[in-house]
Order: sequence, then structure tokens, then C-alpha cells
Amino acid sequence: MSTIAICGVCGQEPADDGGVAAMLAALTGRGAGRAAWTDGTTALGVRSRAPDAAVAVDPSAGLAAAADVRLDDRGALCDALDVPRPDRAALGDADLVLRAYARWGSGCPARLLGDYAFAVWDTRTRTLFCARDPVGVRPFYYARTRRGFVFASAVEAVLAAPGVPGDLDETAVATALTHVGLYTTTRTFFRAVRKLPPGHACTVRDGEMRAERHWRPEDAPRARPASDDAHAEEMLELYGRAVADRLRGEPAGVHLSGGLDSSSVAVMAARELRRRGQAPPPAFSWLPPPGGQPLPERHAPEYRRIDAVCVQEGLQVLHQAPDSAVMLDLWRRDGAYPGVHVDPAEEVVQRRAAQRGVRVLLSGLGGDEGVSFFGLGWRQQLLLTGRWRRLSADVRAAGGRPVRAMAGLALNIAHPRFAYRLHRWRLGEAPLHRHWFVDPAFARRVRPAAEWIPRPISLRRAQASLLRSGNLSVRIEGWGATGARRDIEYRYPLLDRRLLEFALGLPPEQFCRRGQRRWLMRHAFGGMPSGARAALPPEVCWHADKAEPARHGALCDAVAGALPAVRRALDARAAPPSRARYVDVPRLIEHLDPARRRAEPRWGTIISTLQLLDF
Repeated sequence: MSTIAICGVCGQEPADDGGVAAMLAALTGRGAGRAAWTDGTTALGVRSRAPDAAVAVDPSAGLAAAADVRLDDRGALCDALDVPRPDRAALGDADLVLRAYARWGSGCPARLLGDYAFAVWDTRTRTLFCARDPVGVRPFYYARTRRGFVFASAVEAVLAAPGVPGDLDETAVATALTHVGLYTTTRTFFRAVRKLPPGHACTVRDGEMRAERHWRPEDAPRARPASDDAHAEEMLELYGRAVADRLRGEPAGVHLSGGLDSSSVAVMAARELRRRGQAPPPAFSWLPPPGGQPLPERHAPEYRRIDAVCVQEGLQVLHQAPDSAVMLDLWRRDGAYPGVHVDPAEEVVQRRAAQRGVRVLLSGLGGDEGVSFFGLGWRQQLLLTGRWRRLSADVRAAGGRPVRAMAGLALNIAHPRFAYRLHRWRLGEAPLHRHWFVDPAFARRVRPAAEWIPRPISLRRAQASLLRSGNLSVRIEGWGATGARRDIEYRYPLLDRRLLEFALGLPPEQFCRRGQRRWLMRHAFGGMPSGARAALPPEVCWHADKAEPARHGALCDAVAGALPAVRRALDARAAPPSRARYVDVPRLIEHLDPARRRAEPRWGTIISTLQLLDF
């Protein structure tokens, strides 16, 4: 298994081989293996670390595919496709995608388990069919030009194609400068380049593009009635399969933050590798090395939880937090070109992982939307369905006041935007414009995209809304884009479609019980009699606070330490940066004060502004 990137051009006139070659060259960090295929009007390209990179072709069916794909449960798929057992080992995942399309046409994504982004060209119908996996683990960017449809795994490659303009999408810029990120499933920072949303497919024929959703979280089947232990056992079975499937291939490491999700992935991965007779995976933490000095009391619990998992499973953890040099390096890159959010903490993890030869990183990302869902919408659901006694008991069990809680829930249901702003104000985040550095004239001229505001009226609808919001996929895209430059592939067991659909079908009581959230995961990993095979240390399993003071303190120090160098660089410029027309630069410079940032540690908009400023 290797990091793969794809690209292609589909038009009504002869495809430009040089254009595909330029796109392949722009897919940096994916290795030297390159392959291209064309039938005249359509050209497909694949770039891979493996020297034998290839476009999958089936001449008998008249099909060709460029596919960035990792399939799970290959045996069941081969059975459904009637692939003889002796032939299965020689078939790559891209070849199976081709056979799936030949059998099921545009319905094939529903039959595929795993992470994928692919484009299949049907020479007989002159149709290009493209699809992206349900949660968007694999990226798919595209542009529509007068010459045709252009697609690739990276924004840079789409922009490298002939006829794709490189001017910025000012709505996206305004959104990033005010909302601390571009949480959208369709936009990039470039006006011509768009994303195929997660769980979507598109068909291009005769110059026309038609997109549709092939996976909807709302369509997940309801779980059959079962006991708590039965639900937990089924979850552990699916979880184990998801982890095992994602350990196929090259050397793997794991994230380990000491939280419930990353710790459970680390435990399951360590035990699966041990079952195979292999060494446990290296674990990567976002915390600074503890050093020889006693830890501050507020930081010590984070380290203790990580240490408990490592002692239990025999893991070696590598602590490394970003420093000022890392922050400065990130800010000096052009943050628009990845088209995604760049995570400073993960930048350091990737560097350490690459040094150790790790090619795959397993992450606990996605648990909050799946089997360890935190219960958003549950209390609103109780209020709307008249189960007020149960709602009162849940509030009291969490140490709250029922009448006050009910009033807040009613406000959230009736006026979600006002309730959201009020919540931010109570957290000390208002007035929000204090932390914006957008140029006033630009702000008057261009309005940002509407900020996503949750309106939870039931737990299931809240889960589905979170999965569609773009908040999750933009982080996945960011890690994937930066990881690809170091030949690191991310895999997310908690976002396995089987496990995700199981979670979406569960009754709400499996997530919320007696004032406690994420109940199913805690029960399965710490409270179930037969759960010893997947047990977590008690201090991890039953820890309820998601605050990470050690991690955020280190990031704050890195930001503050890099600010003087940024200020010197801006002061030394003879001319303003190219994108200064979007930014109130004097106000930004005024806020580049380390002492101020430590006293008022809100640096999200500073990070996004400096990444876009291109100074």
C-alpha cells in the first residue's frame, strides 16, 4: 500500500497529454511512480510512491480508472463480483473498483467499504463517473473550464491544468478571516476549484456535470433491540474489524492524546498487532516532552492518562509539541494552496513519524460523531417529546438545574443562532469582531459564507448534521494534504462505514445515561463483564473532561514565540504582502505581541490570517 494521487482531464476536444503531465508534476510528495492513459478526449493520471503506478484498464469492458483507494472486506466484495479465489491476491483495489463499476455502474459506491476517490471513464458511453467515500478521507478537487472537466487529488494539480485560472475566491477568504477556518464541503480558496463533497458522486457527459449524494447518514438502518452488553459486543466486533483492516500494508503508528477515542484505537491496534506476532505501534502525542521538572498540576492528568495506556499495552510514546520555528515555517507557506486547514501540532507528529519510517497513522478522529458521540440533541429530544422527568433527572445527574436547562434548550430550539452567539459570549468569546483582522473595506464589499450553526432537535439528527457540516472533513483534508508530502497516509477506524452506520442506528440511550455522555464506549471498554479483551485504564475510560491544558499551553507558547519574527518580517517589507488588501495589517501588527497573546489566548484568527497573508 502506498500514497496515491490521481488526476485527469475529460473534454470534448483532444486531451492535452502535456496538461496531465503538468498535473502529475504538481502532485509533489507522492513518489516518483507515474502513469498516464488517454483515449483522445480523456486523459487519466496516477502518481504513487510505488514505481509500478498504473491506471487501471479493462479493455474488454471499455473502462479505465484513476483511483486513490483502500478497500476493506475485500473477500466479501470479491465474492459479490464472482472473482475466483486464485485471482484475488493479484487484483489491486483499483482493479476491484473497475470491476465494481462494470457490474453495478453508478450504484457501485454503495457496495464499496473503505476510503476512496476515483474516476472511471467509460469509453463506450463517453461518460466519466467520479465518487468520494462517505466521510471524505480521500480528497477530490475539480474545475470546470471551457475545455472540459479537470480533477485531481490536490488543489495545486487542478491549478496546473491548462485553462484553470488561479484567482482567489474572495468569499472563501472572507470566511477564513472571520470564522477561523473554511468549514465547507464544496469551496476552496480558489474561485475555479471546488471539492466533490464527501459521500457524493458525479457524472460528466457531453460537457454536463451532474452530482448526487450516494451516502446519507440519515439512511442508516435502526439497530435491532438488544441488551446493553449485546450492543457493546457488536460495537467491539465492528471496531476490531475496522482496526484490523486499517493495519493492512505498511508500518503503522497511532495517535495517543489520552482521550477515549485515540486511546481505544491504540489499544485495539496494539492487541491486533500482538495477535499477528508483531511489535506494538509507536504512539505519537501532541504534548511537549515532560522533561525533568515536576509538571504543573493542571497538566499532569494528560500525561498520566497517556502513560497508563502505554504501560498497559507496552507502547512507546513520542511527545513533541510545535515550537516557534514550526509556527513560523507554517505561516511562511502559502496557506491557500493546500485549500485546507493546516494543523501545527500534527505537523510535528508527521515529522517524527516520517523519521521513524511510519507510513500509516491511525487516528481516533471521528469518534465524537460516531460510537463515542457526546449526546448533542438528546436533551432537546427529551424536551420536545415531553419526557421532562427524564430530562430533569439527566440534568441533575450532571450537576445542573433542570428549570434553567429547559429554558436554555427551548431557546436553542427556537432561535439556534442567537443561542449559539449567547453560548460563545458566556465562554468569553464576544464580541467576536475583536479577534478579526479583516480589512474593513473588504468586509463591507464581500460577505463570508454563512457560518454553520447546529440546530439539534434530536440526537440522531444532530449526528447527521455534524457529519454533513464540513467541520470533520476539513480536518481530514488538512492532515491528508500535509501528510501526503511525507508519504504518510491517515486511516480512521472510528469512521469505518460499518461502525459509523451502526452508531447512527443506535437508540439515544446508548450514548447518554444518568448524566454521563459517550456511555456506550465507556461501557464497552470499562464496564462490561466480557470487556477485558478491550479494556482501557480506568483513568482514561471514565475521564469526562475534554480540556487539554498542556497541549493548548504548548501551542500558545509556540504562537507567542513566533510573533516577534513575524512582526520584524512585516516591518522590513518595502511593499505590503500581495494579499494585504484583505487584511487590516496595522491592526494585525498591533496584536502581534507575545504578552498580549498569553494574556488573551485566542489565536485562531491570527493563525488563519498569517497563513493566508503570504508574507
